[in-house]
Amino acid sequence: MKAQEIPAGAMARLRRGAAIPAHPLLLTQGRELDERRQRAVTRYYMDAGADGVAVGVHTTQFAIRDVGLYEPILRIAAEEVRAAGNDRLLIAGVTGETAQAVSEAQTARDLGYHAVLLNLARLKGQPEDRILDHCRKVAAEMPVIGFALLPAVGGFHLSYDFWRSFAQIDNVIAIKMAPFDRYRTLEIVRAVYDVNAADRVTLYTGNDDHIVLDLLQPFVMRAPDGHEDRLRIRGGLLGHWSVWVKPAVELLARIHALPDGADIPEDLLALDSIVTDCNAAVYDARNNLAGCIPGCLEVLRRQGLADSTICLNADETLSPGQLEEIDRVIAAYPEMTDDAYVTENLNRWLAGTVPASA
Repeated sequence: MKAQEIPAGAMARLRRGAAIPAHPLLLTQGRELDERRQRAVTRYYMDAGADGVAVGVHTTQFAIRDVGLYEPILRIAAEEVRAAGNDRLLIAGVTGETAQAVSEAQTARDLGYHAVLLNLARLKGQPEDRILDHCRKVAAEMPVIGFALLPAVGGFHLSYDFWRSFAQIDNVIAIKMAPFDRYRTLEIVRAVYDVNAADRVTLYTGNDDHIVLDLLQPFVMRAPDGHEDRLRIRGGLLGHWSVWVKPAVELLARIHALPDGADIPEDLLALDSIVTDCNAAVYDARNNLAGCIPGCLEVLRRQGLADSTICLNADETLSPGQLEEIDRVIAAYPEMTDDAYVTENLNRWLAGTVPASA
């Protein structure tokens, strides 16, 4: 599948800048897939105004591949997103060595996904030329969104030269930048700019520690002759946006509504520290993100969307003090939550009928 085959409406969302939650995995108390709640969460995202979903990614738990859930989880999300209409984006996470990543890309293509988010964690330590060859082989199957992933959750840093070469690969349509590092984020932006790829490689933030300012700030690119351009990160593909989705969508819409060059209201700037504080609690920043996925599930559990915070890995649990931190930010920043909205619609999402094809 080539980028040109992505439906025009879905591509327009991607280029404008989309709000894309990283979809979690909903399990029963017995560590089995809870299909009713899995579908309910996708319905929540769609009704809350998300532009699509990313499935099979870190927030979905990489271990779904070990228990035969990769295809079922992608299929369930695709059915619910298509039911919502309006050309919402379907993005599938792919990982592993080349044979596995290509196979996963083919599965995503067969299920009607628009692009793959390419996780390179399994290639850590390989020469960058070898990693680029891997990327080209996946891009031969599906449009690719690059992924700069921080080491704390299994990623590794790649060089400026790597990102220059990556941005020139045919069928690369975007890069999610999640190094949680200002220097490396700027380096990726500069690499895309320096190979004149900014018009076809849309920049997305995955920096959950810096969401608002990533979306607000212009990145100044200045040539030796003094010519200056300004690049922008257009949207977010974020684990933090797996929770409290309605205010996240509204935040992105407010940022998009600002005219280029306009003064940024102080209250909008202040939201950067507020959103970062909320994310620190949910993601368990005090413990180097150890409770990241359970933290997202805990927010959904409190809202009634999840039954528990259980993960496939029994050792992946909330950290000591994390519940109290989540309590604190909910009390401090109620405007950043959407509890009332979820309560109003929860029964409808949970009662939604399962498509006959499922």
